[in-house]
Amino acid sequence: MSETVMLTFLGIIGLSVVLCVLRFLKGPTASDRAVAVDTACTVTTALLVLLALVFQRRIYLDVALVYAVLMFIGLVSVARYLERGI
Repeated sequence: MSETVMLTFLGIIGLSVVLCVLRFLKGPTASDRAVAVDTACTVTTALLVLLALVFQRRIYLDVALVYAVLMFIGLVSVARYLERGI
């Protein structure tokens, strides 16, 4: 993969993380903040997949998969809490 393409991908991922953090800080409701955190985690998963491609290490794909599953379980827990309480 060329260096220019990789820097472009990293720039896009960095910008999207910054936008997610801004939405998290500014979000007027708790559900907006939960969606911002979920989006940031999805972007981080994409970053792990990109790193697996660049470094040609399959273990990063496994880490990305486990990270995505754990974040899904966490988001379901947060959504359930916001809907009904503890």
